[in-house]
Amino acid sequence: MRLDSFYQISEKAYKAVAFDGSTAIIPASQVFGQDWDVQKSNAYWISAWILEKKDLQYSSKKVAWFDESGKMLPTYRVDRHTPDEKEPVQNNEITELKKDENTI
Repeated sequence: MRLDSFYQISEKAYKAVAFDGSTAIIPASQVFGQDWDVQKSNAYWISAWILEKKDLQYSSKKVAWFDESGKMLPTYRVDRHTPDEKEPVQNNEITELKKDENTI
C-alpha cells in the first residue's frame, strides 16, 4: 500500500499516514516490508485483514502472498467465465457479409 509516511514508533508498532491524512497504528508483525516495485512514492506490504480493521485509505489492487518467514510467494489469479445461456438461432448468416451472387 502506498503511504504518505510510515515509520516505526516502537519495537512492536508502526504509524502509517495515508495521502488523505488518515492515520493508523499497524502491528509490526503485520508489516512484511517495503514494496520496491512502486517508484512514485513509498509503498509497503501490510496484511489485508489488519487494513480492513483500521480507518486507513488503501487499495486492494495489488496482492501478494507471504510465507511464515516473510518471503514473498508466487501469486496466481484464476478467473472463471460462465457464458450466458443463449437460445439457438435458425439462421446465423450475416447479411452484410454474405457474398452477392451478381458480383464476381
